[in-house]
Amino acid sequence: MTRVFTVSRSIVIGVAPDDAYEAVSRPADMGRWSPENQGTTTKADDGSAALGTTFVGRNKRGLFRWVTRCTVTAADPGSRFAFRVHAIGIKQPRLRAPIATWEYRFEPVDDGTRVTETWIDDRRAWPDFVAGVFDRVATSGSTFAAFQNRNINATLRNLKRELEANRRRAQGS
Repeated sequence: MTRVFTVSRSIVIGVAPDDAYEAVSRPADMGRWSPENQGTTTKADDGSAALGTTFVGRNKRGLFRWVTRCTVTAADPGSRFAFRVHAIGIKQPRLRAPIATWEYRFEPVDDGTRVTETWIDDRRAWPDFVAGVFDRVATSGSTFAAFQNRNINATLRNLKRELEANRRRAQGS
């Protein structure tokens, strides 16, 4: 089977692009939507992360927990937010290597904003066989592409539910 290096999914959320961007560009809040990420350990968690901001993401899958060091590579309000994962570890992200890039694009549409979440596998130097074995062990049987497809779909559904509920509360409905 051919190795898939990019997975991308979209959803339309009934809010403005700036509102969707504002939510996604706060890595500390990602744990509210993601089935795997639990937010960050960074102290500057209050606002949107700027270009070049580095943060430590906390993650869990079943009983396994780990941290990653990430750097924001795009911070274009209302348009695009991206970060690169470049270190991983159990308690500290000590192992440095290209791991993944996450990107979010925000496109205005009639009903609000089309939010597109993309995962890019940056482990290009890994032989396909090694990556395949590692992926199946780390995900309990699937490739990272298939696993991230499920995670992205869950994250986008959760983001939509929260942002639209917040909008309804703000409108008094």
